Amino acid sequence: MSVVGEQIKLARLRRNLSVAQVAERATCSPLTVSRIEKGAPTVAIGIYLRVLYALQLDDDILWLAKEDELGKALQDLSLKTRKRASKKE
Repeated sequence: MSVVGEQIKLARLRRNLSVAQVAERATCSPLTVSRIEKGAPTVAIGIYLRVLYALQLDDDILWLAKEDELGKALQDLSLKTRKRASKKE
């Protein structure tokens, strides 16, 4: 979480926004934004999403649910091929 917090802090600084401005836009307290930037694991994921939205990084949220290539490959390996019964005469 600390890497995520560092990235959020960098995004805020690049936009020249204060912690208070981000907190106001994300409808949370400045303390919460500071905790996010420090990588506190106790902050709810919804608050993280609101802060990302406040920083206009909400498109990055889609990376959380990107297509699961590994899971898809594992599923394909475990699928059994169906066999038809032979015709009775």
